[in-house]
Amino acid sequence: MQTENIPLNFVPPRPKKIDAEKSAHGTGRWSTDAVLDLIEMPFMALLAKAHAVHAEHFDENAVQRSTLLSIKTGGCSEDCGYCSQSARYDTNLEREALLSTEDVIAAAKAAKAAGSSRFCMGAAWRGPKDKDLDKVVDMVQEVKALGLETCVTLGMLKPGQAEKLATAGLDYYNHNLDTDAEFYSEVISTHTHEDRLDTLDQVRQAGIHVCSGGIVGMGENRKNRAALIAQLANLDPVPDSVPINNLVPIPGTPMAGVDPVDGIEFVRMIAAARITMPTSWVRLSAGRQEMSDELQALCFFAGANSIFYGEQLLTTGNPDTSRDQKLFATLGLKGV
Repeated sequence: MQTENIPLNFVPPRPKKIDAEKSAHGTGRWSTDAVLDLIEMPFMALLAKAHAVHAEHFDENAVQRSTLLSIKTGGCSEDCGYCSQSARYDTNLEREALLSTEDVIAAAKAAKAAGSSRFCMGAAWRGPKDKDLDKVVDMVQEVKALGLETCVTLGMLKPGQAEKLATAGLDYYNHNLDTDAEFYSEVISTHTHEDRLDTLDQVRQAGIHVCSGGIVGMGENRKNRAALIAQLANLDPVPDSVPINNLVPIPGTPMAGVDPVDGIEFVRMIAAARITMPTSWVRLSAGRQEMSDELQALCFFAGANSIFYGEQLLTTGNPDTSRDQKLFATLGLKGV
C-alpha cells in the first residue's frame, strides 16, 4: 500500500451510522414502521416467523450462557432513571471500590465450572479512567486465559481505550442503546444517544464484538420499542449480541413506579429482534427472575438464545443455576 501521500493527521473514517428511519424497501435496512408492522402481527404468525428465522441460523435447542459480575459497584455520576448505581438516587446500595483481579478470577472460575462460556464484567462509571482501565485489562487477560469469552461494560470510552482492550484480547464490549433515540431524554440527561453510538463506533473500529440492546418497560410506547429495534438492526454491522432487558423497578429510582410491560408484549420484542437481526445472539437479560418458565419458553421459541446465568446480575437478582438447569432439562435445551 502506498503511504507517502497520506497526511500525518489522517484519521480513518468510522463505520457509517445508518438512519434508523431509512426505508427498508430495496435497502435491506429496517424502518421503524416496518418493525412496528412485525410487532403488531398476529401473535402466532409472529412466533412462527421468528422461529423459522432462528432455526435457519442457529441450533434452535442451544442457549449460550453468560455470567455477569459487578467489578465496581455504585457511585456512578450518570442519571440513568432505571439504575440503582447512580449516585443521584437513594437506593440503599453501598458504593464499592474496584474488585481485585484475584476476586474476579475466583468468580470467573466458578462461572466456568457452572457451565458459563462467557464472563462479563461491569463497572459503574461514566467512563473508565486510564489507571482503572489498566486494571481491567489485567482482568480480561486473566479471564481469557481460563478459556472463557470475555465481555466488559465500562460506560463511554475515550479515544484509544477500545484499542487497549482489544490488545488485551477482549471479545465483547457491552454498551446498550437502552431505548429509542426520541425517548432517550426521558430516561437519561447526562449523556446522549449519540454518545452511545460514538462508543459503539470506537469498539467496532478496534475489532471488538459489539453487545448492544435495550430495556423494555421504562414508560415508552410500542412505537418507541419498534424504533429501538430498528436503530439496533440498522447499525452497520449489526450487534453480535443483543440483550433485551425487562425493567426491574428499583425503589429510589425515578422509574420505581412505572407500569410493567406484559409478557406477550415482551415476547413480541424478542421476536422482532430475532427477525431483524437473524445472525445475532438475542439474550434474555434483566427481569428474567420474575418470568415464569412458560414465558421464558415462549421467548426461546421466538428466538432468544442467550441468558445471563447465575444468581446475581450487577445489582439485581437472577434465577439460580438449579432453576435454569431444571428448565433446560424440561425444554430439552443445551447450554453452549
